[in-house]
Amino acid sequence: MSSEKPFLSVYGHVTIDQIVSVDHFPGINESVDITSKKTLLGGTGTNIAVTAARLGVPTALCAFIGTDFPSKYMKLIEDSGLILDEFLEVEEYETSTAVVTNDAQLKTNVLFYQGPQGFATKLGKVLTKNAEKSEKVHFCTGEPEYYIDIMSRLKDSKDKVALDPSQETYRLWPESKLRSAMPYAGSLFCNDYEAKVIEERLGVQSVMDLDLPLIVRTDGAEGSVAKIDGEIVRIPCVKGEAAVDPTGCGDSYRAGFYAGLYNGYSVKDSLVIASTVASFTIEKVGALSNTPTWEQVVKRAETYLG
Repeated sequence: MSSEKPFLSVYGHVTIDQIVSVDHFPGINESVDITSKKTLLGGTGTNIAVTAARLGVPTALCAFIGTDFPSKYMKLIEDSGLILDEFLEVEEYETSTAVVTNDAQLKTNVLFYQGPQGFATKLGKVLTKNAEKSEKVHFCTGEPEYYIDIMSRLKDSKDKVALDPSQETYRLWPESKLRSAMPYAGSLFCNDYEAKVIEERLGVQSVMDLDLPLIVRTDGAEGSVAKIDGEIVRIPCVKGEAAVDPTGCGDSYRAGFYAGLYNGYSVKDSLVIASTVASFTIEKVGALSNTPTWEQVVKRAETYLG
């Protein structure tokens, strides 16, 4: 797949995730026992891009890592079939790292080190080659100024650009940056918590009131809601075999959406495909531990598709 023209280009963090479980979160100056611990490859950019590639979507990962990036994770990325000519190792920063803590109710706390993706402007490397020839371009976590600059360079490409600041909506995307990015985006992805922040900062009653062709808000176990060319539609939560770890479910949802589009499904049905892919992810610990085959996705999605 590495020599193919990308259908999808993904910008986002490539992160080393330390995922731990506890019975409850500690209070100030309190410690609790970790009941399980795993170190895995993660990051929004990695999760979306690798999952999409595994589902058969020609995908370019446009991201930066440090020289400390483990060789076993490089092999995992290479084996996924991603297009990697804009996946660059830099010396200025160590690779992004996250410590993800889940309690018994699957609520999550995260400590996060940005790494090079969070300071991409300082690197002086503008990655646009794959985005310019892709059908879809997805911007998730990373430095807002860097992404807004790249969006502005993708002239006459608004409909293919998705803005998805994810968990960084709270800290890194004030009103000014959201307003700067919106004119270059054709779609917006967020969860219910992030939607409230966007609504407050942009002064709208609902994110669905924003003037974009596609807006998708995921609502956890309640499924998701989307505005597709002005029409509000509810997307069901597809049930998996078990709920073990929610890490990366939102990322695999997005990958599933692009896999649906790539395989000719409508936008609405592609969102059902998205929910289906996420239903596999939650069954095991780690965002990339239970990626389904495309055939498995289609089979599980059948009863949910219109």
